[in-house]
Amino acid sequence: MWKQFLSKLPHKSSKSNTASDSTKNHFGSNGTNSGSSIQRTRSSENAGSGRAAATVKRMSSAIFPSSVVAGIEPLLSFKDVPNHEKPNLFISKLNLCCVVFDFSDPNKNSVEKDLKRQTLMDLAEYVSTTTTRFTEPMIAASCKMFDANLFRVLPPSNRSNSSGGGENEEEEPMFDPSWFHLQGVYDLLLRFIASSSLDAKVGKKYVDHSFILRLLELFDSEDPRERDCLKTILHRIYGKFMVHRPFIRKAVSNIFYRFVFETDRHNGIAELLEVFGSVVSGFALPLKEEHKIFLWRTLIPLHKPRSLGVYLQQLTYCVSQFVEKEPKLASTVIMGLLKYWPVTNSQKEVMFLSELEEVLEATNMAEFQKCMIPLFRRIGYCLSSSHFQVAERALFLWNNDHIVSLVAHNRQVIMPLIFPALERNAQTHWNQAVVNVTLNVKKMLSEMDEELFLVCQRKFEEEEDQAVSLEEKRRMAWVRLETAAASQPVTGNTAVLVMPITTPPITSSFT
Repeated sequence: MWKQFLSKLPHKSSKSNTASDSTKNHFGSNGTNSGSSIQRTRSSENAGSGRAAATVKRMSSAIFPSSVVAGIEPLLSFKDVPNHEKPNLFISKLNLCCVVFDFSDPNKNSVEKDLKRQTLMDLAEYVSTTTTRFTEPMIAASCKMFDANLFRVLPPSNRSNSSGGGENEEEEPMFDPSWFHLQGVYDLLLRFIASSSLDAKVGKKYVDHSFILRLLELFDSEDPRERDCLKTILHRIYGKFMVHRPFIRKAVSNIFYRFVFETDRHNGIAELLEVFGSVVSGFALPLKEEHKIFLWRTLIPLHKPRSLGVYLQQLTYCVSQFVEKEPKLASTVIMGLLKYWPVTNSQKEVMFLSELEEVLEATNMAEFQKCMIPLFRRIGYCLSSSHFQVAERALFLWNNDHIVSLVAHNRQVIMPLIFPALERNAQTHWNQAVVNVTLNVKKMLSEMDEELFLVCQRKFEEEEDQAVSLEEKRRMAWVRLETAAASQPVTGNTAVLVMPITTPPITSSFT
């Protein structure tokens, strides 16, 4: 088998016929020479013969699929062959790199691994420096090599998925032992896609939907270095192959749907959102209906998972890009945030308030008025939160000049909604920092419209008095019921009021 593989390696046509004949005799009758092959040295021939005679070993890798592995012969450099031979040498090197090794044991096949790594470096250098167009066989061989080395079943994750997913709760990253090899393949793929020698019309037949789907599956890798490479490569593919853009958007949306509504676990959400941040920034105006649906059905539900803190920055950027491009979407985004607003997770609530501030900065008056009543009802609940970080973050919204301007123009509606929460904070909140910021916000509102402020204060006092009076009436009603029940004789199935037994306090000293 190895002889058949070596028989396809070319030799230099400039050498003598004697050398060519000796090479053919060495290869035997397993294959014919194409006339554009490359001659190797006698030492290489002897080493090749020795390896070909050795028993072929079948190794099972924990990271890559099983592959038949034997010794690898080094190929000549591109600078040592004429230009018309370089495409054949390029394909030969790619075929050589299709052999996959086991990287869980660093001492296993170390020579062959080094030769393969050097071959990948030679290929990457050639792709970066060549000015000639890649032929279709070269593109096909390249995609075949990427398929063999990159597309694999990822190992199962041993991470716990029970944490709240905050930014400070990230676990230590897992590093793939084969990364020094994968890095060379990814570097070659990136240069290959970005090269001006790759014709997109020809390349789209091989960088097809299946190739893209398998590439997207790798975003679930636990190695952050691999996800970072994939992020750059996916962005280049999106830019180069315009015909695949709708499919890429749909495929990534499906990953988001599966993450939000099914698995609640994926390692590459932040990287995918970072790619889409650039994609959204390049959308033409006016926005297509497809893009608006992507915002409402895909990006907004991403606020639901517990692990929001891992990708909040990238998600906020994507959402802000939509609002900046089309301000009419601001009210849609705000109502979406209110729909998924966390009730029992204070850490996520702080994140929502931070994102809300960025969205409000890009919101105009007309869109703000569409959602200001439910919005400030929710902010009122945040202001009176017993969690000091939530209350403090909500109060810090008044440090934003644009938000203060929006509130000032709509103070007749907003001030009555938030005044009770501010007043209760000032009177009863346990955290002194929250109390101090609350007093500053109250002073700001008083200076904004003192007459309205006093009206809200009198209304709050009246409501408090009514609440106290109502509570007293409720208590007296229960007292009357208890007295009436106690005076009735106990007969049949009559309900009996059982008074709690009071135990005397335990003294600290015993006689």
